[in-house]
Amino acid sequence: MSFEPEIERAAALLRNARHAVALTGAGVSTPSGIPDFRSPDYGLWERNDPMIVASIWSFRMNPQIFYSWIRPVAELLLTAQPNPAHIAMAEMEQSGCLKSIITQNVDGLHQRAGAQHVLEVHGHMRRATCIRCYREVPAMSLVARYLLNGETPRCECGGAFKPNVILMGEQLPVRVLNQAIDQMHRCDVLLVAGSSLEVVPVADLPLLAIEHGARLIIVNLEPTGFDPQAEVVIHGDVADVLPLIAGQCRATREAAAGQPPESISLKAASTEDPAI
Repeated sequence: MSFEPEIERAAALLRNARHAVALTGAGVSTPSGIPDFRSPDYGLWERNDPMIVASIWSFRMNPQIFYSWIRPVAELLLTAQPNPAHIAMAEMEQSGCLKSIITQNVDGLHQRAGAQHVLEVHGHMRRATCIRCYREVPAMSLVARYLLNGETPRCECGGAFKPNVILMGEQLPVRVLNQAIDQMHRCDVLLVAGSSLEVVPVADLPLLAIEHGARLIIVNLEPTGFDPQAEVVIHGDVADVLPLIAGQCRATREAAAGQPPESISLKAASTEDPAI
């Protein structure tokens, strides 16, 4: 299916925006091989109760349950690479078409693709904190050791290390959430990519943007509850659609500057830094 008119309209909105912001969900990382949470058949919640395997209460009682569940995902995060959607959004940020990226993802792939202004509202896997003494350490060596021996990473005090991701029952990081809310107040165009917009409070962010006059672009495989309020809706693969939008944005800017347009690069920024 061709989305050419919608892609042109989305690119025009982003190109002419004063302060455009992106909000991304799990669908942006699924082309990199990282499963989402709610999809039938392969979603991470399909065979597991999140309150048992991924809640803060369960973690405090028995952290090994969480680590046994997250082990396959941790292995994927160690090897996952930014896909064309990540790269296209980093390019849009670098060209000035996006001012910031707010993400629900914890994989760090936006940054590895070259994005500089990323707000991780659900935390990240780069560091871990002891649940007893609150000592914070880099998580990569802990995760690598866990993948070898299967034992829960523990602090010198005996407490379990928890990756700095938000589990069920935990409050979102207040400073990051406040920054995301501020971006909703300031933006005049909001690009939602790869999110079902079902998980609150992040799902409420587009409403804040709309209330402050922002125009909404949605790129997602499945319909969302915000589709009727969006100016552009594209039900397509973000890895196919976002590079086309980025290419349109760049081509127009280059034409205005008197430069010959170039084809979009799908080469990621340096991936020497690990995902975790």
